[in-house]
Amino acid sequence: MKSTLLLAIITIVFDLGFTNAYESPPYTVIHSESDFEIRLYKDSVWMTAPVKEISFRKATNDGFHRLFQYIEGANLNNSRVAMTVPVLTSIVPGAGPLDSSAYVVHFYLPDKFQAAPPLPLPELNLKPDSWPTTCKAVRQFSGFARDKNTVEEAQKLETSLSRSQYSTSSSSNFAYSIAQYNSPLKFFGRLNEVWVDVDGCESSEVAAY
Repeated sequence: MKSTLLLAIITIVFDLGFTNAYESPPYTVIHSESDFEIRLYKDSVWMTAPVKEISFRKATNDGFHRLFQYIEGANLNNSRVAMTVPVLTSIVPGAGPLDSSAYVVHFYLPDKFQAAPPLPLPELNLKPDSWPTTCKAVRQFSGFARDKNTVEEAQKLETSLSRSQYSTSSSSNFAYSIAQYNSPLKFFGRLNEVWVDVDGCESSEVAAY
């Protein structure tokens, strides 16, 4: 029942395809290769939902369900918050299928609320998280993000990084994150990404996206 409700919710807030109508965290492409790129993300504020779950998919559903209540007005200001992309699920180091069970689901706050996020109702167990300017290695993949393929895509990105000049950041709070951009009812041309914090990234004169 809860999964059916969540499907309906996500279908309402997303259109049937990826669109630039939604705000997303701005970034600059620093380096690009055939199977990944390095992005410099500026400092930003996200609302986060910690989740204790074994399954990536269940963790994402649980976290986004609480975040959806927040953006629909379950906050101390009774403010409606516009939908943004991506929905980001981060895996705490050591977490994942058949391991520990710590995930954090993130919602990027629109520019309107970056400086002063509405405070969530306490029962939702959400909290704002301020990110400093960060370098991320990003690998794109299609299809639906599931427990198995997200791990496989993260491993592929790890392999690519091992052959590059970039190294995984030792100070990151997360092993990796999975960014999802589409409605569950979009069956073709789906866009997902694996994000990993990296060191060795320097700003350059490249246009921000």
